[in-house]
Amino acid sequence: MKKYVVGNWKCNKDKKDAQKWFAEFSNCYTPVDGLEVIIAPSFICLCSLSEYVKTLEIQNLSLAAQDVSPFPKGSYTGAVAADMVRDMVDYVIIGHSERRRYFHETSQETANKMAETVDAGLKPIVCIDQPYAMSQLTALHDIDCEEMLLAYGPVDAMTARIPELPKRVAEATQFISQVHPKRPVLYGGSLMVENVDDYISLPQLSGIFVGQTSLDASAFAILCNKVGESLISKS
Repeated sequence: MKKYVVGNWKCNKDKKDAQKWFAEFSNCYTPVDGLEVIIAPSFICLCSLSEYVKTLEIQNLSLAAQDVSPFPKGSYTGAVAADMVRDMVDYVIIGHSERRRYFHETSQETANKMAETVDAGLKPIVCIDQPYAMSQLTALHDIDCEEMLLAYGPVDAMTARIPELPKRVAEATQFISQVHPKRPVLYGGSLMVENVDDYISLPQLSGIFVGQTSLDASAFAILCNKVGESLISKS
């Protein structure tokens, strides 16, 4: 089974800091066949990083946009259309709980963003949480994308900085997989070097979705290497 590690930088790092992060990460990370690492920098870094990362030649590493507009290119002041970033990234994060909480994003807007992302030839990383899980999952039925990733991120785990118990993560992942079989499901919510082993070992999970810890290149590399080691041990 292929595994994924997603690092979401959120609203952090400028161009200089971002390049420094990738230089450090490339020295600490050991690529493994079957593991894809996906980094989501801020929009202001995407253009320069898409070129810089190529020079580092890190195996199986992709970039993601943290969000896109629910509309195509046109008269939408301040928006960034999916079509505008398709030469810079392979993935787009869709429907993160912070988008709903702080920007009042609706389920319809999320569905529109998914459609725009897929139409642009990009792969959506769709965030799923309670109590919106069923409506979020239902919206996916109209999206045709075999390479879509589902990221389960309970809001309580992110706001309280305490990860959800592995048993509950396994139950939630199983529920998601019943609604959308064959879709890789990741878990995100206060994952750190100290606790990630309990989640990597869950057979239901296809990877992890990391926020705060991804800002530290060395710590994030350790997480990636742990996932890679788990793949090797199972091969």
